[in-house]
Amino acid sequence: MLGWRFNGGTVLKKLNIELEHCYGIKKLSFSFSFEKCPAVAIYAPNGAMKSSLAKTFQDIAEGVPSKDRIFPARVTTRSVTDETGADLPASSVLVVRPYDEVLGHTEKTSTLLVNATLRKEYEQLHLDIDNAKTALVAALKAQSGSKKDLEKEISSTFTPTDNQFYKALLRVYDEIVAQKGYPFADLKYDVIFDEKVLSFLGTKDFKSVIEGYIKKYNELISASTYFKRGTFNYYNASVIAKTLADNGFFKAKHSLNLNAAAKVEIADEKELEALVSKEKEGISNDADLRKKFAEVEKLLAKNVNVRDFEAYLTENEEILPALANIAAFKEEVWKSYLGTRLDLYSDLVAKYRSAEKRKAEIEEQAGKEQTQWEEVIEIFNARFFVPFKLTPTNKTSVMLGQEPILKLGFTFADGAETADVDRKSLLEVLSTGEKKALYVLNIIFDIRARQKAGEKTLVIVDDIADSFDYRNKYAIIQYLKDISEVKDFYQIILTHNFDFFRTVQSRFVSYPCCFMVAKDANGVVISPAVGIKNIFVKDWKPNFAASARKRIASIPFMRNLVEFTKGEADPAYQTLTSLLHWKPNTAGLLEKDLFDIHNALFGTALVAADGGGLSVVDVIHKEAKECLVAAGGANFENKIVLSIAVRLQAEAFMVQKINDPALIAAMTANQTAILLKEYRSRFPAEHGAIAAIEKVVLMTPENIHLNSFMYEPILDMSDEHLRQIYSDLVSLT
Repeated sequence: MLGWRFNGGTVLKKLNIELEHCYGIKKLSFSFSFEKCPAVAIYAPNGAMKSSLAKTFQDIAEGVPSKDRIFPARVTTRSVTDETGADLPASSVLVVRPYDEVLGHTEKTSTLLVNATLRKEYEQLHLDIDNAKTALVAALKAQSGSKKDLEKEISSTFTPTDNQFYKALLRVYDEIVAQKGYPFADLKYDVIFDEKVLSFLGTKDFKSVIEGYIKKYNELISASTYFKRGTFNYYNASVIAKTLADNGFFKAKHSLNLNAAAKVEIADEKELEALVSKEKEGISNDADLRKKFAEVEKLLAKNVNVRDFEAYLTENEEILPALANIAAFKEEVWKSYLGTRLDLYSDLVAKYRSAEKRKAEIEEQAGKEQTQWEEVIEIFNARFFVPFKLTPTNKTSVMLGQEPILKLGFTFADGAETADVDRKSLLEVLSTGEKKALYVLNIIFDIRARQKAGEKTLVIVDDIADSFDYRNKYAIIQYLKDISEVKDFYQIILTHNFDFFRTVQSRFVSYPCCFMVAKDANGVVISPAVGIKNIFVKDWKPNFAASARKRIASIPFMRNLVEFTKGEADPAYQTLTSLLHWKPNTAGLLEKDLFDIHNALFGTALVAADGGGLSVVDVIHKEAKECLVAAGGANFENKIVLSIAVRLQAEAFMVQKINDPALIAAMTANQTAILLKEYRSRFPAEHGAIAAIEKVVLMTPENIHLNSFMYEPILDMSDEHLRQIYSDLVSLT
């Protein structure tokens, strides 16, 4: 049994990760504890490290080194160990990647039920064969100039049907390899093997005139001084002349003796070509043969459907004798084409032969996994909400030994009506989430197989539920919960979906085992999670008096509550708005005003430590400046404080520059955007200031107008951008 032993036992207590320059992770040093919880969850905003960490673990599972793709020259360090310092065995790591990153199942293999490793290999076998076939068919199309379905043409040429392409290629492979020349390599296939032409060639009249031509032609060949029927004809002589010349035969001062009535010695390429040409003309210009050919031309001229063939035949009279047996001629033509492209032909045959042997082995293994697949299908049908049911389509045949592997069928349901559909038709009507649910089937099998084998496994789950509808998202979460209850199974759940992260925590991952990721100039920082369970109620409200930063961060949430309960006309709403936008009274608002609103809203009796005489704006900017040098991390309240400070700084700057109290007083909505429009109109040359304020409009609204249900955008964004914007605005004044 594959697995690992931790500290002499069977429990993974700690996972130590030390990474440098692994797929964009500049540096990461962290230890996860599994002693109290067999699953940990990590919320990582887009671009932070999620996919990079999953890819690093995938390398461990595959036993290959990791690297930095963008800067490959950088030295990569990768150490992933247990608490004893032992490396994780490759066989004990399973990475569940997002649906979009997994090799898509092809039409040929989508219904093959086999474990993921063998499925991938099985699909790769098909892919290699298909790529080799595509290259060969493309070359044959160029060689033949044909627009026909060449797979069917080749199959019907060498087998009784048109759907045995590989059997046809294998049948004649040895013959073509042994063939010395390819006389019809340049023949225009569609001109001769056109349906109308073939129909004409099969008529009694044509057969009659062609027999006369061939009879006379054979007589002339038999009487020829140098040519010999069936062994040495026009083509053979021309090929010999060209081959000898190409290989420097005559340049090396060699000569060629031709046996005839008198021996003829040839020491020059042109001399040989002239002799062959003269002998050929002697036959071609024979009066009786010309007469026979004229009869063929006359017959062709009567049929308007074969005009192209007639013109081609006039220029290529030497193929006329081959037309007496079209089937044999067609074989020789394809042998010439394939022989000319022997490198691609050989490559395809080699890949096909190799794949057939391995495919048989994989299918045998799939047969052994039949019972496990039936269990997995039952799990999928019971848990996931999709408009189809999975069924083994050939269960009886497998049980009877008539087929080696179990295959998958789909029954689509629409109300009371059901219909069996193929995979292609099914995928055309499924949503993206439903397609991804089908992908989960294979993940369930992998995990089920490891459970049955008793393999100790660390599962890295990389956004498996992304784009799923809520019902299937919850089904996946429930399945991950089930895995966490299996002995010797451990999970690192990675996600950039905060709702998924929050649900995972509420269902089975304890709060201390939840983490958040941030990037800074030195690398990746993993910190204990904050704000999963309503950060407003759990953290900011009880720390309102003690923490100035959390007090400032509470302003937009308090304004939301006032708006919901009393409306926008309420004085408290107006006061809080003046702390989110620069109004005539903003500079005069004191911390006491903020405490009064909090006490009225929540029924508390909080008192500011210094009597509440400090300006709220001053406190905002003081906290914002401290945020500029704060350590990396989720920094939830930091981002809100910076966003508020950024907007107030920008608006105060524009209000002072515009200096139009009536305009400012008239603003009731979209104040930052309106001020920017006016500022741009009055100071068009102030490009630096305009650019800085445009960033304010772009970055801050979603951060400020947050509520307890939707605050993922602010988590997703690094506060580095806000720090830079704030610094730029301060420099303006």
